[in-house]
Amino acid sequence: MNESLDLTPAIERPHRPVWRQLLKTTEGYILLLGIAIALAGLSVMAMVTFWSPQLSEIISAMIIANLTFGSVVSMSIGYVAGYSYDLPISVNMWIETVVVLLFYPVFVLSMRKLVIFPRLKRVLDRTQKVAESHHGRVRRYGIIGLFMFVWIPFWMTGPVVGSAIGYLLGFPAWITLTVVILGDFMTMLTWSYFLMGMYTRAAALGPWASVIIIAIIMLFVLAAYLLERRDRNRKPKEPSQSGIDQ
Repeated sequence: MNESLDLTPAIERPHRPVWRQLLKTTEGYILLLGIAIALAGLSVMAMVTFWSPQLSEIISAMIIANLTFGSVVSMSIGYVAGYSYDLPISVNMWIETVVVLLFYPVFVLSMRKLVIFPRLKRVLDRTQKVAESHHGRVRRYGIIGLFMFVWIPFWMTGPVVGSAIGYLLGFPAWITLTVVILGDFMTMLTWSYFLMGMYTRAAALGPWASVIIIAIIMLFVLAAYLLERRDRNRKPKEPSQSGIDQ
């Protein structure tokens, strides 16, 4: 008996673009918010360039310093350039907010295996290890512990690691981001008060004194990074675990 064969070609449904899948997640909206805030700040900076090229150069220097050495060096550049609290604090608040809003969704999407970021794998893996090492201490105090972790200005207790810990602790995204960003702002306000007084006194000694202070801070940051990297490399590799003990 002849069986009828269906020769109609199978129609494959096209895969939805990644950006459409991201829009269905909270992290996707957070990523878009971070991009929007970044573009808004860059647009303002472009307008400032026409109004005051010198101010634009100072802001650019603070952005590079923040991304390379952190907010302390970045604010120091603003104070040494003769600006008061407003400019250094506002620029660094913008930078750190953008960094957190961009990093958090990338980290979460990577942890959930929803999106792969090959070029960021080393950074994400390193941040995960650091966050896991502080996970237990922060968990004892919950939200307050996360806030204090970000606020207390010690090495490797910054907003990026704090946002990763917030996710590992199971906090909702809006709680994690609110606590981390507020804690980071408090850190900058604390440092700004200290730095302003230090550079005001240093100015009386001469312009070279402020430059030396910035150089010392940069060397301290580099030394702390190298020591942390050496300690991390010395630790014996442990078998990977599927999750974190709750």
